[in-house]
Formats: sequence, C-alpha cells, structure tokens
Amino acid sequence: MATVTSSNFFSVFLSSRLGNSRRCFFQPNSLPILRQTFAEKVRASSTAFVETKPTEPIVVDKEVRTSKNVLACPICYQPMTWIGDSVLSVDSAAGSSLQCNTCKKTYSGQETHFDLTAASGTKGYGESMPPATEFFRIPLISFLYERGWRQNFVLGGFPGPEKEFELMKDYLKPVLGGNIIDASCGSGLFARIFAKSGLFSLVVALDYSENMLKQCYEFVKQEQNFPKENLILARADISRLPFVSSSIDAVHAGAAIHCWPSPSTGVAEISRVLRPGGVFVGTTYILDGPFNLIPFSRLLRQSMMQISGSYAFLAEEEIEDLCRACGLVDFKCIRNSRFVMFTATKPN
Repeated sequence: MATVTSSNFFSVFLSSRLGNSRRCFFQPNSLPILRQTFAEKVRASSTAFVETKPTEPIVVDKEVRTSKNVLACPICYQPMTWIGDSVLSVDSAAGSSLQCNTCKKTYSGQETHFDLTAASGTKGYGESMPPATEFFRIPLISFLYERGWRQNFVLGGFPGPEKEFELMKDYLKPVLGGNIIDASCGSGLFARIFAKSGLFSLVVALDYSENMLKQCYEFVKQEQNFPKENLILARADISRLPFVSSSIDAVHAGAAIHCWPSPSTGVAEISRVLRPGGVFVGTTYILDGPFNLIPFSRLLRQSMMQISGSYAFLAEEEIEDLCRACGLVDFKCIRNSRFVMFTATKPN
C-alpha cells in the first residue's frame, strides 16, 4: 500500500539519524544538481524539506486526452461495459456494475468503490496477502495513515505530498490532460491532489485495502467543492491491474513499491497498461550509505522480505534495473536523504 511497513518505517527513522548518503540529490552546504529542464527550483533546508517554486505555467496538451473506457477484467484483461450511472464520479460505484465483454463476469460496485480483484464476488473463498499488505487493511491503520503516520515520512527525507506533486509535475508534463492511476493510493492523498489539480481527464485511486479506499471516500465527502467528476475508487491487486493494455497515460506509486509482494510483477503490470510514451512515477526510500556496512545486507534483506513481504532497495541502480527489465526506459531519479523519486517511460 502507499506507505512503508512498520519495520521499514523504523529503518527510515534510523536512516535520518545517520545522515545523508553520499549520492543524495542535494547536500546541506552545496547547490543542488538539477536537470536543466526541471520546472521547479529546489533547495535544501535543515529540516529535510524540499521547497518548490514553479517558474512557468503548466500547459495541458489537449491532444493527450484519452478514452475513459480503460477498465478491464482482471481475469482476462478484456474491456468491460459500464452499467449504471452515466456520470463518472467518485459516487458512481454505488448502484453501478461492470461486466466483462468476454468472460461475462460482473463486478458490482460497493458503496465507496469497485472491487476489481480476481476473487471479487466470492462468498466462501478468501485468501490472505503477505503481512506488509494485510497490515494496511486494518481499519485502525487506515484511519491513522493521514492522521499522523504519513507526516513522519519527513524523517526519511520525504518533502510532503504537495511538494512531491510539484516535483513530479516535470516528469508528468508529456501526459498532462490524460488519465492517471494512483497505484497503492492508501487513503488517497495524491489521488485527491491529482483530481483537484484539473490536469487529468480521469483519476483512478487504486489500492488493495478496502479500508484505505473507504478513508479516501470519507475525505472526499468532507471536503467542500471537491471535483468528484472523473475520479473513481477501485480495489485491485497491483499484480493484476484491471486496465486495458496500453490504455493508461500515467501511473503514480507514492511510497508504495517497497510494500508490494513482488515489485517486479507490479512494475511489469504497470508497463503492460501504460500506452507508448506513458509515464511511471514513484517514490520510495533507499537504504544505502551506512547501511551498506551491515554484513550480508542483501541476505538480510531477503530474509526480511520472506517474513514481512516488503522489500528494501539498497541503491537507485536496483530501481533502474527493475524498470529496464520490465520494458521501461529513460530512467531518472532525484534524492533527498533516504527519499528517492524516480520515473521511467514506456517506449514509443
């Protein structure tokens, strides 16, 4: 889900006390090294925040806009027909359904979201995911995520949702006006930011935790004048994304990839659903620097992953290698302490 696990959180906390990596995006007493095309000015502060100042207006390319009929059956990956409310909004799920045009399975909308997992609709069958995934299905954890949990990410260098959005805008410029998936959205921090920005024709808030999606729905209801149009909430497995192949303009995964049971399977699915030229943007944390001195660190990571189901990246090169292996190119990343924002593109 879109956060760190309990064990990973303490790793992030510890790393913030051990100092920045020699490969950080910026150092406290030196000028930041930025790509010349970066649209924001970034400077470091003593509290590890990142300040951004837009230097030019965001222009949405109208030609990027794509069809909203992108939902697909997670079993056969074929398009589905929307049955119900003709107005697409965060409230569309209740009373609506989706039917696969091939295998004819029907996915009924819940009060707050669509359940688009392969096991949707079963009554006697149930399966559990690794602890790192099940942890965020706990109602209390979902409730606390935006009420104190996410705010602690600053200890590991995360600048905060709004500033992270400003940083990723440069990467998303080629696909503004198109659709975007907020994968492992948690309680919908970024999905709501994307919807309110008006820069996307469709925003899909997607998470495996039904309780996280319920929290997202509650936050939307509480916010006055929230643009509910063109935002839908969907429960789905990152390893079987319910979207037509080559139909998505952008995928965002904030503080999420390290929580996936199989990062390679998740990124491969993202590569499948991205259209040529589509953009993947994610954030996670890197355990390098002093952590590299831990004996047998890679073997220790493997043991931790087998137990918790979470993954710890030890270098940016690991993320680049993963993206390349899954068919994505033009990898770029920026660093601040343990925090890393990365992007890769589906080849044209």
